[in-house]
Amino acid sequence: MSIKTWASVDHYIVEALFEADAALDAVLAANHDQGLPPIDVSPAQGKLLSLLARMQGAKTVLEIGTLGGYSTIWMARALPVDGKVVTLELDPHHASVARSNFERAGMSDRVELRVGPALQSLAALGAENAGPFDFIFIDADKPNNPHYLSWAMRLSRPGTVIVCDNVIRDGAVVNEDGHDANVEGARAAFSFIGSDKRLEGTAIQTVGAKGYDGFAIAIVN
Repeated sequence: MSIKTWASVDHYIVEALFEADAALDAVLAANHDQGLPPIDVSPAQGKLLSLLARMQGAKTVLEIGTLGGYSTIWMARALPVDGKVVTLELDPHHASVARSNFERAGMSDRVELRVGPALQSLAALGAENAGPFDFIFIDADKPNNPHYLSWAMRLSRPGTVIVCDNVIRDGAVVNEDGHDANVEGARAAFSFIGSDKRLEGTAIQTVGAKGYDGFAIAIVN
């Protein structure tokens, strides 16, 4: 199988199961036009996040890593009208594009965007006694995965669902002798989830338009 086949199947999934969505298409177009890296979740992955949040009955979401807000909007749409996504973004330009995207998609009232290093923003949330959040999506710099997961536990409750993206790394996660910081971050996520008795987790491998990767998914006991 090739990435061309995987991308074709992704396209089939969207054509078969999704309604046309001009707002989300405009978000991806804006991200491209503004020079953001093309590392958004795929449409199928975005809807998966939305469905997981709905299945959990989430009212509050914490997202670590906004980029242009594509995944943020998918999750915000899953919330009730009084729900809230708090999303954290390091890059001011990415954040500016995301804010415009939230407004375009009609989600500004459900999203709070904080700009700056995520660990500082998480510390601020902790100091504010924010949360607990019902659903947490981690999709930021991979070497900090264990720190993000640690904060996720502080800002969670029993029943909180935690999803960590990009943990398979084209299969490189099995390479114990590698020195790639992103792969080491993925392995650290597995180690954290596997060793913390407060968590029950698994992972799914994914193929598609984004290549070969996967999600770690856990629930707080």
